Amino acid sequence: MRTGIMGGTFNPPHYGHLRAAEHVRDALELDKVLFIPTSLPPHKKMPEGSATTAQRCKMVEMLIEGCSWASLSTIEINRGGASYTIDTLRELHQLGQYGDLFLIMGTDMLMMLDYGWRNAAEICQLCTLAVVAREAGQQEALQKKAEEIRQEYHADVQLINCPVVEISSTQLRAGQSLREMVPASVYDFIEQNRLYTKKKYF
Repeated sequence: MRTGIMGGTFNPPHYGHLRAAEHVRDALELDKVLFIPTSLPPHKKMPEGSATTAQRCKMVEMLIEGCSWASLSTIEINRGGASYTIDTLRELHQLGQYGDLFLIMGTDMLMMLDYGWRNAAEICQLCTLAVVAREAGQQEALQKKAEEIRQEYHADVQLINCPVVEISSTQLRAGQSLREMVPASVYDFIEQNRLYTKKKYF
């Protein structure tokens, strides 16, 4: 069993999340990918006007609808408090049903792994780091950092060559290309619930 982990606030979830997960799944022959919304992000506050926890989970379900290889996991929400990746990896290992774990991350996350993450060394022992570029032109810096992480933590770092989707949830909350970057069901849900209307916060 080979399981990918796609974590984040998903505020809102968008095609960039789904396409990154799909490319990693294909490249590393994963059996499934867990989409895991955070309870509370440890390094930043949820912006005012954010979707509720239940709304974020609902939108993730809408995003992955029809993808038999993807599923929503509320493991971090059920645990409550600040969501740390190391706690999630430990818990998934203890459950014993997911096999080898592959943590899907962007370039920005890998760049701060050794100084911004709790228990980085143990994270590298509990999973493979599956890294996709967040922006075009990052390959050289990404390769350099990946090698540093391999040397420092004896980590398995897999760099995934896939088309880059240059979009973020922050941009979507501000109204950029919302209709094109989320499924129609998610767009309608955002409109019906009047989410992300306070653009001055972004």
